[in-house]
Amino acid sequence: MTFQSPWWLLALIAVVALAGFYVLLQLRRARYAARFTNVALLGSLVPKRAGWRRHVAFGLVCLGLGVLVVSLAAPSTEIRVPRERATVIMAVDVSLSMQATDIEPDRFSAMQVAAKEFVKVLPARINLGLVSFAGTASTLVTPTTDRDEVRTAIDNLQLAEATAIGDAVFTSLTAITNFQATLDSAAEDLPPARIVLLSDGYSTVGREATQAVDAANAAQVPVSTIAFGTDYGTLDLNGETVPVPVDRSTLEQIADDTGGSYSEAATAQELEEVYEDLGSQIGYTSEPHDISPWFVRGGLLFAFLGIVASLLWTNRLL
Repeated sequence: MTFQSPWWLLALIAVVALAGFYVLLQLRRARYAARFTNVALLGSLVPKRAGWRRHVAFGLVCLGLGVLVVSLAAPSTEIRVPRERATVIMAVDVSLSMQATDIEPDRFSAMQVAAKEFVKVLPARINLGLVSFAGTASTLVTPTTDRDEVRTAIDNLQLAEATAIGDAVFTSLTAITNFQATLDSAAEDLPPARIVLLSDGYSTVGREATQAVDAANAAQVPVSTIAFGTDYGTLDLNGETVPVPVDRSTLEQIADDTGGSYSEAATAQELEEVYEDLGSQIGYTSEPHDISPWFVRGGLLFAFLGIVASLLWTNRLL
C-alpha cells in the first residue's frame, strides 16, 4: 500500500496526543482518589463510572479518527489490469531438432500446445503475430486480435533445416514496424511491443545475435527468450544419432541485452508455465487503485461505535 498524499499522516500525531491526554486525565483521577482516604464517602459523592467500558468507547473513537486521517493521505494499492494496447510477436523455432523426443511426446508437439496456451492467456485487445524460423524466418501471421488465425497457423507449422535466431528477431521487428505503420497514432503514442522467442538449439545460419540485439535496442523492443529442451536431446538423421543441446547462453544474452526476460523449460509443463507467466507480464500492467473510501467507511464506523458505546454505558457522549 502506498500513499498519494503522505503528509496528511502527520495528523496522526494529533490523534496520538489526544489519546495521551486521555491517559493523563485517567492517571490524575486515580491520584485524586488515592488522596481521598474515606473510600466509602468517595463512593457516595462520586457517581459510579463505567469502568473499563468507557476506555473501550474512547479507544474506538480514537481508532476511527486515526483511520479517517489515513484516508486523507489517499492510500492506494496496485491492481493488475489488462493492457489496452500492445503488439506481441511470438517467434518459434521449427528446425529439425524440434523432433527430439527428450520432451514428451516431442519438442515440436509440446511447443505447439504451449504456444496455443500463450495465445489464450493474452488479453483480447493485444495484437499478436506469429513468426516461424529455421534456416530462414517467415511472418506467418501479422499482428492481429484474431486468435483463431494464430492458433490455426500454429497447428500448420512445418519443420525445416537449420536455425537462424538472428533472422527471427529481424523478421519479428519488421512485422512490428509494418504493423505500427498502419496505426493512426503519433510516433510517441505507439503501443508497446515485445518479441517472445523460443528456440531449442544453436543458431547455424543467418545474422549474428549481436546484430539482432542492436536492431531490437534501436527499435526499443525487448526480446524475451525461452530455451526449450534438455542437454541430452538427440536427433536421428539417416541412421546417425546427432545431439541437439540448447544454446542457453546466446538466448540469455539476447534477453539481457534487450531488456527482456530469459526462461528455461525442460518439460512440456514447464514450457506452458513459462508462456503463462510471460502472458501475464506482457498482457497486464499494474496501476494504483484508490482505496481511501474504504478507510473513510471504516473510520466512520469505529467512531460511530465508540459514540454509541459511550452513550449506552455512561449516558454521556464521551
